[in-house]
Amino acid sequence: MVEVGRKYVFDFDSTLTRVEALDVLAEMTLEGKSNRQEIVDQIQKITNLGIDGDISFTESLERRIKLLNANKSDLKGLVAELRQKISKSIESNKEFFEKFSDDIYVISCGFKEFIDPIVEEYNIPSERVYANTFKFDGQGNIIGFDEDNVLSSHNGKIECLKQLDLDGEVQVIGDGYSDYVMREAGIADKFFAYTENVHREKAADNADHVTPNLDEFLFVNDLPRNISYPKNRIKILLLENVHPAAFDNLSEDGFSVELVTHSLPEEELIEKIRGVHVLGIRSKTQVTQKVLDAANKLLVVGAFCIGTTQIDLECCKGKGIVVFNAPYSNTRSVVELAIGEIIMLMRSVFPRSTEIHNGQWQKTAAGSREVRGKNLGIVGYGNIGKQLSVLAEAIGMRVYYYDVDDKLALGNAIKCNTLENLLNVSDVVTLHIDDNKANKNFIGEREIAQMRDGAMLINLSRGFVVDIGALSNALKTGKIAGAAVDVYPEEPGSNGTFESELQGLPNVILTPHVGGSTEEAQRNIADFVPNKIMDYINSGNTVDAVNFPNIRLPKQKNAHRFLHIHKNVPGIMAKINEVLAKFEMNISGQYLSTDSEVGYVITDLDKEYNKDVIKALKKVDHTIKFRVLY
Repeated sequence: MVEVGRKYVFDFDSTLTRVEALDVLAEMTLEGKSNRQEIVDQIQKITNLGIDGDISFTESLERRIKLLNANKSDLKGLVAELRQKISKSIESNKEFFEKFSDDIYVISCGFKEFIDPIVEEYNIPSERVYANTFKFDGQGNIIGFDEDNVLSSHNGKIECLKQLDLDGEVQVIGDGYSDYVMREAGIADKFFAYTENVHREKAADNADHVTPNLDEFLFVNDLPRNISYPKNRIKILLLENVHPAAFDNLSEDGFSVELVTHSLPEEELIEKIRGVHVLGIRSKTQVTQKVLDAANKLLVVGAFCIGTTQIDLECCKGKGIVVFNAPYSNTRSVVELAIGEIIMLMRSVFPRSTEIHNGQWQKTAAGSREVRGKNLGIVGYGNIGKQLSVLAEAIGMRVYYYDVDDKLALGNAIKCNTLENLLNVSDVVTLHIDDNKANKNFIGEREIAQMRDGAMLINLSRGFVVDIGALSNALKTGKIAGAAVDVYPEEPGSNGTFESELQGLPNVILTPHVGGSTEEAQRNIADFVPNKIMDYINSGNTVDAVNFPNIRLPKQKNAHRFLHIHKNVPGIMAKINEVLAKFEMNISGQYLSTDSEVGYVITDLDKEYNKDVIKALKKVDHTIKFRVLY
């Protein structure tokens, strides 16, 4: 229960708003002036000196107002600007300010002229706002401030809070020196350093608690809040040097993110995974059952790649851990490499290049052919295969494709009913099949024998789908005239030495698993996967999850959302609703999706709940995971 008589004292600048109001006013009033940036920088420097207590607040205020050159008429525009710059987590927790307005005070060294109209929208009346006031001349120019106001003097907040003589525990929430000295002076019980907008070391070092957002402050005090569990407490571990944009996207949404440049072996990952809520990996990290057993808080695994064989998907599902990947983000990159390699192989570019590098001039047309009019066989007609089909046709190739599923042809592509038919007809065969373990040695000695003499083979899919020994023999005998290989049955965990029996063979292009490794693809993945992760953490959406029933639904306002993951056995929904009925919970929306093994139900409730209902829902038979979202 909330303690009776607790009072909350908020700073305004850089706490309730994301900015320092006088800095914004300076930028507005100096618009168009040649020395605008110089003066704005000067004002910001003076602001910071005052906030950190390096100069007296009175001196800071006097110096800034002299530089401002502002008029009363500018304040209307300033208020409009500040309304757009309310701190993100303050804005999303308006309910707290409305519900506890009698216990909330604003004590600021800013000015009532712009603070009052902003906080009024949060149900804080002018009489509970303590701030400075401007002095104006006859033309409305701002020429100073009321020097008799206690808040215009150094450590004025201490005196102001003393005069208020508030009952009960007093908690101060702010970002600077003038806020934490109230606790140091003994007239406030706790100081919370608010770091959502600016992290000031002095304030953080002197805080009882560092609160990166209002959600954290409300969580610590067990007060009503927009989300049940603050995002800054959700730990995300990103491995294998994923694109820095992923770190930025997740950090900006408020999560605590750690970036590691390499993959971790199983034992190290077992140690590291404890306490982690979200794990981001690429293709090298093995997420095994042992790792998952140690992952006591894991909610999501994000694969920043297409393949997911490195993840024990069934174990994840059994533990209620959702897995997302990036099935589309690097499609274009792989397709462009395939097109390039088709041309390079058909023209024997690499042998000619090697000869030149070795100081030999061998100008010849032998073994150099145009791709126009040649037959391209695409094995696997998914996202990559289809896009390759379109581009290959655009450069004049005849396209044939084979897929185990029934896929509609694009353009003039011709469907082959069997793999053998495709191999018989193709001048170039390119593989784009998935990482199903049944595809091991999909192309082996028998399949190579079915290919045209002198055909080419490209593998940009999975290393284990081609029998490397059989391919090597076919290249040496001339059965296969050339090959391009980007993936291998065994690949190193990090950059370094590598050996393959394909090395040194003529007209063979070898690349180190870089089919999807372009700047554009990595950036696309760094946007796509974090968005899926954030969508699940923030609203419960599982659309595009690899191992989980898919549910798409909007984020609710003025509602509570419960997420319940359970084994898919009969009667679970009835038991959940029985619990909700017992506690007289009114359901405003309910969403269920199941697969053969698990069920995922989301329930939106428009009524306050006590913690007993949560305990009861967690005890429902066959519950795997339960989470209160907000």
